[in-house]
Amino acid sequence: MYQALYRKWRPQVFADVVGQEHITRTLINEIETGRHSHAYLFTGSRGTGKTTCAKIFAKAVNCEHPVNGDPCNECPTCKGIDSGAIMDVIEIDAASNNGVDNIRDIRDEANFTPVGGKYRVYIIDEVHMLSTGAFNALLKTLEEPPAHVKFILATTEVHKLPATILSRCQRFDFRRITPEDIAKRLSYVAEREDLILEPDAAQLIARLADGALRDALSILDQCIGHSRHITLDVVNATVGLAGKEDLFALGTSILNKDGASALTQINLLHNNSCDMERLCNELTNHFRNLMICKAVKNPEDLVISSKEELAEYKRISAAYSMDFILEVLNVLGDTLSNLRRGLNRRVEMEMAIIRLCNSETESLLPDAEPIEVKQLEAPKPVVFEPAPLPEPEPEPEPIPEPEPEPEPEPEPIPEPEPEPEPIPRPEPALTFDITPEEIPFPDLPEPEPAIEDYLPADEPETAVPAAEDEASVEDYIPSEGALPTETWNAIIREVVTTDKVLIGSMNSARAHRKGDCLVVETDNVLLRRFLPQDYHNGVIRDAIRTVLGEDLYVRLAADGEFASEPEPEPAPEPEPIPEPEPIPEPEPIPEPEPIPEPIPEPIPEPEPEPEPELEPEPEPAPKAESSSASIFEELLGDEKKEDEDPLDAFLDQLEGQTDFSLFIED
Repeated sequence: MYQALYRKWRPQVFADVVGQEHITRTLINEIETGRHSHAYLFTGSRGTGKTTCAKIFAKAVNCEHPVNGDPCNECPTCKGIDSGAIMDVIEIDAASNNGVDNIRDIRDEANFTPVGGKYRVYIIDEVHMLSTGAFNALLKTLEEPPAHVKFILATTEVHKLPATILSRCQRFDFRRITPEDIAKRLSYVAEREDLILEPDAAQLIARLADGALRDALSILDQCIGHSRHITLDVVNATVGLAGKEDLFALGTSILNKDGASALTQINLLHNNSCDMERLCNELTNHFRNLMICKAVKNPEDLVISSKEELAEYKRISAAYSMDFILEVLNVLGDTLSNLRRGLNRRVEMEMAIIRLCNSETESLLPDAEPIEVKQLEAPKPVVFEPAPLPEPEPEPEPIPEPEPEPEPEPEPIPEPEPEPEPIPRPEPALTFDITPEEIPFPDLPEPEPAIEDYLPADEPETAVPAAEDEASVEDYIPSEGALPTETWNAIIREVVTTDKVLIGSMNSARAHRKGDCLVVETDNVLLRRFLPQDYHNGVIRDAIRTVLGEDLYVRLAADGEFASEPEPEPAPEPEPIPEPEPIPEPEPIPEPEPIPEPIPEPIPEPEPEPEPELEPEPEPAPKAESSSASIFEELLGDEKKEDEDPLDAFLDQLEGQTDFSLFIED
């Protein structure tokens, strides 16, 4: 998997750290002598090596075989820290873990001894993002941590840290890396990555990085995506910058106060996708170089450029006044802040150019001649050549196939030898002239007759007519008229499984079908009262839907509505098949009579002593029957029979008694 250059080429020893010799030398001496502190504070701008030095220091103090203060990167501890398998080196981002609870977790974990190394190292990056409460919670642990704990704090804004934190740490200030050191490192990385990086392109990337080596490697990584041969034009097109010729032409137009030429050049740069904020920065640096060349006799150490560019800077600065150059720098500084807040950056940049071209300050010195402006042409698009593909290897010449050798003729198969004649077996010495009929057999008892012998002789089977298929309930459902008894009983069975109140009240009723309505004829008081109610009516309709498969309405029959309609005859039952006569059982053999045993004479028992007579207990009074039972018997009277269901007899007596039916419903 591809890895970014700044991660792939992160230094693994202190010697690889660029531009921070004053810090790496001190840390190496402390590790060699064993006099390292319990808390360090690394501060400096971005991309200067703060986190890199913290990781190298954490590996060095835990390394099993350190080499001159550097980690060996070969022992299991170093490899485990690099891969993250050893949890003794903990890197924390204070920007997202800035609460008191996070610091309390660190304080609690610090009491445990390290697992795979000598020290437990906490690297807290962007420590200035911690809250006030978190700083207060960290104070005591930072002042007197356990002997096996090290703290390394890294920040880019050291002025935001409390003085109590600063006084408890060893502070190391990381400097900005010089463009020369950045260019050397870029050339080293490009050589190891098989890239072609021209010196001018390396200098431009180093100047754009602004002292941050990580930014320089990121720009180089971006340029590789366009071409592996990195030139000055490739860097300008990749980052969106104006070239040196563009800057000199635009700067000379401003010094000559030629607004038309300056606006034309801005239009060409804008069409070439040049960022106006970057153009303003580059133009500011251009006039800064003119100011240095104007003010200093030997500006070689202060101006980062080639010898040809430095000579051009000196020639231009000698012809124009310092006051106008300073005014240009002031206007460009204000414009840079406006570009970050404005809506249209091109308009802001053009306003600044017009303001400078209309300035009342004299730009040209009295005895000097104006510098001619080179007429710029529309920039040609940079053609990014992809990396050359390896040439395909020439195909090998085909090897001639060998001629097939002639197959040898098959040898004749020898004929099989004739099988030897079988050897005749010798005849037995003794022979007997006896036939099977003459062999005597012993007399066997005759078999007893089987049970089948007692059965009558098989009579010829008579064809029994096949019974017709049993008719289902649907075969007896008429479209009009009285409902068959079997169908009505099936409906009653479905109803009583759900509605227990209607048990027994539907047995004496009859049902008649009229189109999509089922009319129930009954004299039962309970059924006539319950059937019109929605719940009971719905239960009966559900039962009809289950049995008949149709949705029929249910209502009570009016008086005398079906008086003359005869009851439907039930379906004829099939004639029973005559059963075969039973097989007569054999008579049992009488058992012999048992011999009577002599009965022993009974031993006379002693007469029992007379018990004292007890007074008879008074018979308990008959319990009063419950009121419900007495009412039940009174209603039944003498007509109650043993074989009749008491509930049916009770319901038969309720005809016309509305009050009691209301009692039952409640």
